[in-house]
Amino acid sequence: MRFSALNRRLAAITFATFATVGLAAAGAAFAAAGDASVMIQNFDFHPMAISVPVGAKVTWKNLDGEPHTVTSVDGSFRSNALDQDDTFSFRFTKPGVYKYLCTIHPRMMATVTVK
Repeated sequence: MRFSALNRRLAAITFATFATVGLAAAGAAFAAAGDASVMIQNFDFHPMAISVPVGAKVTWKNLDGEPHTVTSVDGSFRSNALDQDDTFSFRFTKPGVYKYLCTIHPRMMATVTVK
């Protein structure tokens, strides 16, 4: 009887472990489904226009050797100066069209559309 109780306990622990790992993996996939990345390279945002769902997180990464910022025209978000390989992320919680630019190099402009 001890052996079967031990087997039941091990089975319960194994099930709980796999269920937790499975839910964590599913949650990570769900959270990342609408997320997007924008590269800053050659004094431009790539891509210059993206569309994401409400709740998506956009991450910008500066690949240039010069600092850049990511600053929305309407004041919704603003990064510090990003040095090479630095990143900045923002989660969009409201639909709309968000125009942004680099305040150091104002000719660098792009758009995030949130649906």
